Amino acid sequence: MGVIVKRKGMLLIISGPSGTGKGTLVKKLMENDPSIRFSCSVTTRAPRTGEIDGIHYHFIDDAAYDRLLAEDEFLEHATVHAHRYGTLKREVETQLSAGKNVLLDIDPQGAISVMNRVADYVSVFILPPSFNALRVRLHTRNTDDPVEIERRLRNARREVLNIDKYQYAVINDDLELAYFQLQSIVNAEKQRTTRFCPTILED
Repeated sequence: MGVIVKRKGMLLIISGPSGTGKGTLVKKLMENDPSIRFSCSVTTRAPRTGEIDGIHYHFIDDAAYDRLLAEDEFLEHATVHAHRYGTLKREVETQLSAGKNVLLDIDPQGAISVMNRVADYVSVFILPPSFNALRVRLHTRNTDDPVEIERRLRNARREVLNIDKYQYAVINDDLELAYFQLQSIVNAEKQRTTRFCPTILED
């Protein structure tokens, strides 16, 4: 084929209230798209069942978090549901400069912080079909106590008010449909001429 293709890395921000199923969508996207690299954030919370250090998060203590903060190592950082989270700036920049697509699965507070600091990104907000459905999902997940669930619901009501700060929105009522929509967004953004740079040859 008489064409040379160069690609620039894409920063993909997927966010939404806790319990909307964004983690499931992210996992499905990662399994089906080898071009995407997951940005492993740091957190001071304890691992949930099945979570692996260095894969899902870098689990650190408050002292280590304070050191990273003092050394300006975070692209964004936030305290969410009484736990501290942060995205490592160096990890993201290294992957993007190598032409990789980097996925940030972060809470809305962190997502908005990144969008305020970075010029080129693709942002997707994942919504539940209703707040009642969100409550059911949080209870079904069975990882939080009732007080924590109510706090997450209160936060969700505030977080959805910022939907206009995102470029895209997906309602996760039907998983397969939501995944198809997310995948379509990602595939279209890969072909944007700011990232997809083909040169046609004479042959």
